[in-house]
Amino acid sequence: MTIKSLSNQEQLALDTSALEANLTQISLQLVKQRRMLATAESCTGGMIAAACTDLAGASDWFERGFVTYSNAAKIEMLGVPAALIEQEGAVSEAVARAMADGALAHSRAHVSLAVTGVAGPTGGSDAKPVGTVWFAWCVGGETHSEMQHFAGGDRATIRAATLRYALQRLLGHLLA
Repeated sequence: MTIKSLSNQEQLALDTSALEANLTQISLQLVKQRRMLATAESCTGGMIAAACTDLAGASDWFERGFVTYSNAAKIEMLGVPAALIEQEGAVSEAVARAMADGALAHSRAHVSLAVTGVAGPTGGSDAKPVGTVWFAWCVGGETHSEMQHFAGGDRATIRAATLRYALQRLLGHLLA
């Protein structure tokens, strides 16, 4: 038996194919449920919104995206309390949840997802090393949150992993 490793181009094609399949399922669920999605992104800088709108027909289910890279943007665009950012830090469960809630409050969407993290290569700490990402999803009136640590990757790898994970878990929440 010969084991052939995939080239970078082949791996990217697989990732793209899986991402498109996931987005197709998300779009079908949102259209079926007559819901719209809003995103609130920090460390991904709009990558999730871009991936959503790459899918033809996205206007049927994608309402808007907020790129809130700075703390000021989180406060001004999403209504995240400045005291919360000061107390918990921008990369925290509380801020991710406030971002997801704020995306709903500042849009006409029914579903939201938010991400805030440390993509690197700098900015990490012992408590929040590079690769730490907090996620939050508001679906059906409930806000869900969790943290992932994407270790060993560079900035592009961490951001791509964040994109894939956020959408994968969104689909799970839509199907629940």
